Amino acid sequence: MLLRFTKMHGLGNDFVVIDAITQEVQVTEALARRMADRRFGIGCDQVLVVEPPTDPDVDFNYRIFNADGGEVEQCGNGARCFAKFVRDRRLTGKHRILAQTKAGVLQLTVNRDNQITVAMGIPRFAPQAIPFQAEQPALLYDLQVEHQTVQLAALSLGNPHAVVRVPDVTTAPVATLGALIEAHPRFPQRVNAGFMQVVNRAEIKLRVYERGVGETLACGSGACAAVVAGIQQDLLDSTVTVQLPGGNLHITWPGEGQPVAMTGPATTVYQGRIKI
Repeated sequence: MLLRFTKMHGLGNDFVVIDAITQEVQVTEALARRMADRRFGIGCDQVLVVEPPTDPDVDFNYRIFNADGGEVEQCGNGARCFAKFVRDRRLTGKHRILAQTKAGVLQLTVNRDNQITVAMGIPRFAPQAIPFQAEQPALLYDLQVEHQTVQLAALSLGNPHAVVRVPDVTTAPVATLGALIEAHPRFPQRVNAGFMQVVNRAEIKLRVYERGVGETLACGSGACAAVVAGIQQDLLDSTVTVQLPGGNLHITWPGEGQPVAMTGPATTVYQGRIKI
């Protein structure tokens, strides 16, 4: 069988997008790993699957597989690519799209300038909701990592995030410390580890070691988590530009109990077919 796919990226965070509406396909963990492999497959950070809705109140189901084959709850850069994909493929003509994910319903808005705004949901801080092993919520936690103690914020945006403030993201030990935080036993479902440098109250620099992927050029939910953590610590204002290695995202969070909004681009690279 030849499976049609589209290669896309959001600020360099790259995806293989599969239309499971007009073609019959069941994406498994094994198939996702094969497609994501950069040497023997297509190559991507995540595989995104567009499915018909199972709920009449939404437009699509949206499934996300990391490069290691694990299915996850949320991917902000992927959500923007998802919105562009369903419009480009004429699966919908709507500018406001509702997509069901494992984390809940996402609202996607395609703006006049073709930038896409994603309502990323309300951040959750209770340790059991992240999940994170701690007795009670705190702005910052001490995490013992090998022979050092790392201070970090922990929260969920439908997927788990840890945010470490660093003086300079250029020299931050993302590959080594990020891997240790991602797999730390206090995060029973693993975690996305963000390294944040505060430039001023309206701007940060960020690198993210993504769960099941490694460091990527951009992480949308990680950008949202970093901004939320920074606002909670009174380091940032409510609207922040996040500089990622792949480009900039614009994040807005009014405060506790309110959803986070992320705005940024989505780009189609090419279309192809793979034999499965």
